[in-house]
Amino acid sequence: MKRYLRNMKALSTGEIKKLNDSKVCIVGCGGLGGYIIEMLARIGVGFITAIDGDVFDETNLNRQLVSHIKNIGMSKSEETKKRMELVNPHIHIEAINIMLDESNSNSLLKDHDVVVDALDNIKTRKLIQTSSSKLNIPMVHGAIGGFYGQVTTIFPNDNTLDFLYPKDSKVEKGIEKELGNPSFIPPLIASIEVAEVIKILINRGDLLRKKILMVDLLENNFDIICI
Repeated sequence: MKRYLRNMKALSTGEIKKLNDSKVCIVGCGGLGGYIIEMLARIGVGFITAIDGDVFDETNLNRQLVSHIKNIGMSKSEETKKRMELVNPHIHIEAINIMLDESNSNSLLKDHDVVVDALDNIKTRKLIQTSSSKLNIPMVHGAIGGFYGQVTTIFPNDNTLDFLYPKDSKVEKGIEKELGNPSFIPPLIASIEVAEVIKILINRGDLLRKKILMVDLLENNFDIICI
């Protein structure tokens, strides 16, 4: 298909078909999630589940790709689906307009090839890690704040988030509220998360598994911490 012609130097025909047949769940359709879903849709991931029970507000306009002045107050997941139907009508987008929690996490995440964390709170991130492990699904974690971001890929029973967010920590939110989120950091971290998803799906390349990529754009530092 001509749509995917520019993928073909980086991906084989078989790998493009594999992406077309893959199912990825993104939890969060805001700053990170909007860009992640956009890139997965454009590269041709065939089945995308977008989970978010929140609505857009004016503070989202500085960084959230899907937000605009005419959809303030509207569902983030449903507006994301509308945009993706324009971007790539050949794939299937399922919008889940509820928040993921302990009562629904297993049922919402099951049957996916990869789960992507595009959230801003630690409790739900850890819940995704637990559920993904139970369901034997790899997950990709990303977080942002100010000029900074981090990405890691977590396979079942790796429990990498326990290293990042120890059990005795009293912090429940990420650093976004404290440091803010300028427009340039979400697409960068989202791009790295998407690259990890693609590498999982096509089973090629070096993953950030048991490694955490720490990004500091203020000082132009990209460091990998092995755990």
